[in-house]
Amino acid sequence: MTFIENDNRLEKIFEFNTYDDAIKFINKVANISETVNHHPDILLFDYKYVKISSTTHDAGNTITAKDTYITDLIDKI
Repeated sequence: MTFIENDNRLEKIFEFNTYDDAIKFINKVANISETVNHHPDILLFDYKYVKISSTTHDAGNTITAKDTYITDLIDKI
């Protein structure tokens, strides 16, 4: 499943086997975000689910090429 557009954001929920796996994924997303200087919202819930939500704040909270680029990178983790 790819990211879906919802309310001017690209969003996706990832499910992991363990809390530790979810945290490792979050850390990888954080590293990628720092590298490309674009930072999606990251929500960990129910110990093994991670929701990633990306929008470009400095473009009026709209989806831009920055969002599609980072979500493509995240999908490759």
